[in-house]
Amino acid sequence: MAQLDPRSDEALVEAANRGDEGAFEALYRRHRDWVVRLAFRFTGSEADALDVLQDTFAYLLRKFPGLRLTSRLTTFLYPVVKHLAIRAARKRRQHASGDQALSEAQAPDAPSQPREELAAVLRVLPEAQREVLLMRFVDDMGLRQIAEALDVPLGTVKSRLHNALKALRKDERTRAYFLE
Repeated sequence: MAQLDPRSDEALVEAANRGDEGAFEALYRRHRDWVVRLAFRFTGSEADALDVLQDTFAYLLRKFPGLRLTSRLTTFLYPVVKHLAIRAARKRRQHASGDQALSEAQAPDAPSQPREELAAVLRVLPEAQREVLLMRFVDDMGLRQIAEALDVPLGTVKSRLHNALKALRKDERTRAYFLE
């Protein structure tokens, strides 16, 4: 297994700007799993998530030379991955047969494990709240990074996160996860 490049993302971007192909490969290796997880959250399809991975890094490659990284790379890539994933999911739904779409829509929602139960509760949250919650606690992004990635004011991020946590605290299925 190849060892990860110890240079920061900023140093790797600078090296890639100078034509260092190894630097771009290091960025890919460092962030590919994150891109696939994020894309899967939006698409629900492993195949689509892998397509989004390819499209995301093709987009990033086209930015060289000349890319100036003014924030974390994940902050820069988040809206790209989100857009590509939503487009892929929409395309897949358009091509799904009517029967397949109907059977997916009628699938019973009976969570049997805590993780599935939590996922069911998260689905009830408004999309904007769920997105901020996942970015904060799954992607480990700071509030300012989330605001930058979503292109919304910091106060909006704080409000969405507060409301999402408030809703989770009220729900009997997730109340046990919070300290009283």
